[in-house]
Amino acid sequence: MTGPPMCDDHTHDHDHRTHPAPTPGLRAELTRRGILSAAGSGLLMASLGGPALGAVSTGATLATGASRTSRLTRGTTLLHADLHNHSLISDGDGDPAAAFGSMRAAGLDVAALTDHSTISGNDLADAIAAGLPPEVAKVGGLTPTAWRRTKALADAADEAGAFTALRGFEWSSPLLGHVNVWFTEDYVDLLEAPTMLTLWGWLQRSPSSWLGGGGDGIAGFNHPGREPLRFAEFIMDRRVREQVVSMEIFNRGRDFLFHNWSKGASSPLVACLNKGWRTGLLGVTDEHGTDWGFPEGKGRTGLWVTRHDRAGVREAMQARRFFATRTSGLRLDATATLDGSTARMGGGLLGRGGDVRIDLDLERDAEWRDKTLHAQVLRPGPRVPEVVHVEPFRPGRRVSFTVPMDVEDGRWFVVRVSDPTGVNASPGPAGHPCNDLGVAYTSPWWITPV
Repeated sequence: MTGPPMCDDHTHDHDHRTHPAPTPGLRAELTRRGILSAAGSGLLMASLGGPALGAVSTGATLATGASRTSRLTRGTTLLHADLHNHSLISDGDGDPAAAFGSMRAAGLDVAALTDHSTISGNDLADAIAAGLPPEVAKVGGLTPTAWRRTKALADAADEAGAFTALRGFEWSSPLLGHVNVWFTEDYVDLLEAPTMLTLWGWLQRSPSSWLGGGGDGIAGFNHPGREPLRFAEFIMDRRVREQVVSMEIFNRGRDFLFHNWSKGASSPLVACLNKGWRTGLLGVTDEHGTDWGFPEGKGRTGLWVTRHDRAGVREAMQARRFFATRTSGLRLDATATLDGSTARMGGGLLGRGGDVRIDLDLERDAEWRDKTLHAQVLRPGPRVPEVVHVEPFRPGRRVSFTVPMDVEDGRWFVVRVSDPTGVNASPGPAGHPCNDLGVAYTSPWWITPV
């Protein structure tokens, strides 16, 4: 049996020796199917202390990280999330039964298991897979039985107010790209939806229709540009623009701002947003190992939620009220004000332009307060973003600055936080300000002319 490749650059890009081992109970869970030993798995001190909203609990009390409360806004609390992970169900190494426990033990508040959907989306697939060696069967990705099992595992791990566990899947085309889908009762594979048009058609259809569909879900672009056709160059389908809520800007340890620039590609961020998509920016581990949630330096997402449960997580994702980072325990909130109207990251502003005031709140811990970071304001360019302002600042205090903008120059902007002493391992044009080390990205704001 053959099938399309899934994560063809599957690597473990962290050193297991640098982290303390997980608890014996967790280690036993991780190894009970003879998979890779977790003896060297990392313990990421990632969760944050500090007050939460109402009865919201973090589900873990770890040593480092910022408060969950914004200096800028009220009514939400910060949750740390990883929304893209794999297991033995597809091309991961770990027992899916251990995934959510590992992520909660690592201090995450929200976690999703999103195994690949390739060519096994029918009932016959279960029978075929049962007769094949596991290493062959998993090339086909999710089967109906595995999909039901993922739901059972997520439901068992989910605890409102403490830990939110999500089931999702990764539609995986070796040419077009990979798309994560969350919150659906069904899933779709390449046999049923081989193109972007058919995938978006499935996503907008009601699950109760005779063809079935994913109208109950939301979706996002994964590791944009890794596959050659790049989502048919981000072809826009307005039927699903509100459902397609995210694009990964950090995947594993990589910054995708300039991905494949050296091979002649434009910035995925510019390509996506200039086509009219309204995607927030995610960081994810895309974990394929057995230490879900633990390694430092991989992507993660901060969600600003009004409640800590599945409904609250979904609302924050649909509002694009989230940021991407590779640093555990980081808090980032940001607002923009134009003509007296204020919006948080992921929101919209009305006007034709003028002076936009940006307020930023970034905090990690006491050691970060002596760092000098840069807040870079990114605006549309033809192939890479234009950096129209760079504001040096130190974490731990509110930062405010004003940037003139004209809607005629483009209708979106993003704040990228960078460390000017570091280097972007995937640089863009020579001399571009974003060739330094990316620390975090806000989700975009959109300006609507009136």
